Amino acid sequence: MSKINISLPDSLKSFVDEQVIQRGYGTSSEYVRELIRKDADRQRLREVLLDGAASSAATSVDAGYFTAMRERVRQRTQK
Repeated sequence: MSKINISLPDSLKSFVDEQVIQRGYGTSSEYVRELIRKDADRQRLREVLLDGAASSAATSVDAGYFTAMRERVRQRTQK
């Protein structure tokens, strides 16, 4: 595993230490890794949403579309 060193002002170091304790992380590194993973996930989601927004609609989305979707969900949950 690669290492990276970061410098934080005392106030941020205290905040990280509090988060480690309150959220049950073993180390500050675990907390920071989780923050980075969440940020990467957020960026991937943003890209997917922007790609979807830029694409043309495959079908029209109207009341019938949502009615059919609800029915498919009902059928799957009844199994």
